[in-house]
Amino acid sequence: MKKTETPNSDPTMVIEIPEAVGVFDSFDALQSAFYELRDAGFHHSNMSLLGGDKALKEKLGDSYQRAEDLEDDPHVPRANFVSEEAIGELEGAIAGGVFFIPTYAAMAVAAATGGATAAALAIVGIPAAIIGTLLARRAGKHHKDYYARQIEHGGILLWVRVADEEKERKAVEILKSHSGKDVHVHDWSQ
Repeated sequence: MKKTETPNSDPTMVIEIPEAVGVFDSFDALQSAFYELRDAGFHHSNMSLLGGDKALKEKLGDSYQRAEDLEDDPHVPRANFVSEEAIGELEGAIAGGVFFIPTYAAMAVAAATGGATAAALAIVGIPAAIIGTLLARRAGKHHKDYYARQIEHGGILLWVRVADEEKERKAVEILKSHSGKDVHVHDWSQ
């Protein structure tokens, strides 16, 4: 392991395990590559994406560089891949949670006081469902915007840690087969 530093941040730990990298023009191509890599035995913890805007700004300052400038930069912040299915589950949990909690409280109050449950549900449940839906949509939009911004800057980066030459060959093959551009391997990983 070795430490490297940037002017705007703390030292970055870099390990001497090779890493394949590719750039994708669409979320669908990225997601397909991710799933095939996972099916081929690559653990999700060995795959990473470009970090969010806030992390990029903290690490690299105000200049948002193109994807090809960030591929081999050890200081670039990383993030985990989040599938469309996981975002859908998150949206459902947000909408359901915001609806369920106040509705349950209204039902409990109505039951305790002998009030009309239907009226309590209508008064509390409908606004809660609307708020939950709006929050869920915001989470989904944030996810889509994250990938859209990366595509605007040259593509979505995917790094894959490879432990040996066979894994290296397989990762490169998979990345290329899903339209990964500028697929190559560097001799370190983050």
